Amino acid sequence: MDKLSIVPSRAGRREWIGLAVLALPTLLLSLDMSVLYLAMPQLAEDLAPSSTQFLWIMDIYGFLIAGFLVTMGTLGDRIGRRKLLMIGAAAFGIASMLAAYSSSAEMLIVNRALLGIAGATLMPSTLALISNMFKDPGQRGIAISVWMSCFMVGVAIGPLIGGLLLEQFWWGSVFLLGVPIMLLLLIAAPLLLPEYRDSKAEKMDLASVGLFLAAILPIVYGLKEFAKAGALEWQPVALLLFGGLVAVWFVRRQQTLTSPL
Repeated sequence: MDKLSIVPSRAGRREWIGLAVLALPTLLLSLDMSVLYLAMPQLAEDLAPSSTQFLWIMDIYGFLIAGFLVTMGTLGDRIGRRKLLMIGAAAFGIASMLAAYSSSAEMLIVNRALLGIAGATLMPSTLALISNMFKDPGQRGIAISVWMSCFMVGVAIGPLIGGLLLEQFWWGSVFLLGVPIMLLLLIAAPLLLPEYRDSKAEKMDLASVGLFLAAILPIVYGLKEFAKAGALEWQPVALLLFGGLVAVWFVRRQQTLTSPL
């Protein structure tokens, strides 16, 4: 009887349907990393971004997902993983619409940044909820494999989906994919996904997040400006030095923390 009492419960139909719901935003998040490749010629003609702005449009999304990923995971533990997932889904859908109808390169960069922050709320929430829903180790392994496969498939099919949309619509249509998917998630999440909070959640380390972004963004921007100038100029050098100094500060801070970022 003791052995039977510790056997993990196996997931049923509701959990597997919930996995399908969680797989959709995961697919979309990775798809958004590559879907813009084929849209850039039309986007460049319409918004006329500079070469630096062009690169930021592509890169800012991934940078901010990486920068906020751990912090958003901690926030989900504190306020509830399903709750954070739904907040992130609403934010991602709104940011997708704003990005689709951006009227300038600067506006699109800002909206891509918002997509990155919203995306950072979705990734840890989906994976954490899968771990809560699938207690059986074998089933959990299958569920996580499905989650990872969806992420990789999204990156691979992004250019294909973008190309199909661009045959019929304008460049902004590649962002509108997120709207119906996030709407479906907002409807299905309360019905299929459990809520979970961690009473022992660690304190959010916003200072480390700020230092990480203050290090990586100037370094990337400095490298882009250096490549653009084609010569040694003081502005990109100053940015690289500043980013390097902040990066050292960031690393030293992490070495002193009990739970580094």
